[in-house]
Amino acid sequence: MAKLIYVTNVSLDGYIEDERGVFAWLPPDDEVFAFTTDLVRSVGTFLYGRRLYESMAVWETDAALATRSDLAADFASVWQAASKVVYSTTLSAVSTADTRLERRFDPAAVRELKAAASSDLTIGGAHLAAQAFQAGLVDECQLLVWPVVVGGGKPGLPTGMRVDLELLDERRFRNGVLHLRYRAPGQ
Repeated sequence: MAKLIYVTNVSLDGYIEDERGVFAWLPPDDEVFAFTTDLVRSVGTFLYGRRLYESMAVWETDAALATRSDLAADFASVWQAASKVVYSTTLSAVSTADTRLERRFDPAAVRELKAAASSDLTIGGAHLAAQAFQAGLVDECQLLVWPVVVGGGKPGLPTGMRVDLELLDERRFRNGVLHLRYRAPGQ
């Protein structure tokens, strides 16, 4: 059975966006970007909420992004190779190939997707990930923790519930970013 992995960037105080809805706290970093590409290279399916999907779709819809660098070209290739499932009640259509639109998050359908998949799945978007945590579907949680405190905004992890995690691995990057990899309960 494939694993469902929650991968996200968070500030040191646990937010994926500041109070203005922005995650642009630090300049991009090639070492972290290459690591992230390698992290998702083997992913077969990305599960996204609408906002994250719209942010990520440019890796297919804007060909100029891939021409910026070899790292960008590699990431675009990796992103385009995976299937996508977008959960949205407001999106009327998707703009990328191999992408399916779902109106609601169905835990049973995601369990079936995990059971049938030959490669891992990631889930992105804090609201969507919270639903997956609540349903007990998340096998791993991988955080890229950026060395900045933003003081408020959108939490990167579910609120109102407890999830005990087991640290599996950690890595420190030269710019102070930490990658923390955790196993979720029962895995």
